[in-house]
Amino acid sequence: MCSPIRLWLGFVAILLSLAGCAAYHVGAAGLYPPDIHTVYVPMFESDSFRRDLGEMLTEAVAKEIELRTPFKVVGNPNADSVLIGRITGDTKHSIVREPGNEGREIEIGMTVKVNWADRRGGVVREGDIAITPEMVDLNQTARLIPEYGGSNVTAQQQIAKRLAKQIVDLMEAPW
Repeated sequence: MCSPIRLWLGFVAILLSLAGCAAYHVGAAGLYPPDIHTVYVPMFESDSFRRDLGEMLTEAVAKEIELRTPFKVVGNPNADSVLIGRITGDTKHSIVREPGNEGREIEIGMTVKVNWADRRGGVVREGDIAITPEMVDLNQTARLIPEYGGSNVTAQQQIAKRLAKQIVDLMEAPW
């Protein structure tokens, strides 16, 4: 039979072990700041002469935030935080050319700067995470092979999806 003292000590041990987990978050919500619930993602600005890159990337980022984070993307600048982005460059060059000098394999790239700030204008992440007030540079490339039905638009959509994943990865808390 268990004595009352042993029962009481067992109960105290259980309470102490649970108290140690009080600040522990379970699931994906633990990866993100608990005080932020909404994110405003204005249209990404673009220094490129190619059309619709900013719109394509903004849509991909908003979808990725909704898919992978507990945040709600809103169209109101008064959200808990603002994710600002700018496409600073895009490239396109042939890797393999055919005898008629047409590109058989083409590499398309895009460079983006992002900044995630809270409503008061302070940077959400500091320290180990790479987001700083100066903005973070991200770069991504995709291969385009016209002979297999590839086009500029499909390659740009691939890049936008990859960049959106990188941007949302930066929103996670450091371990």
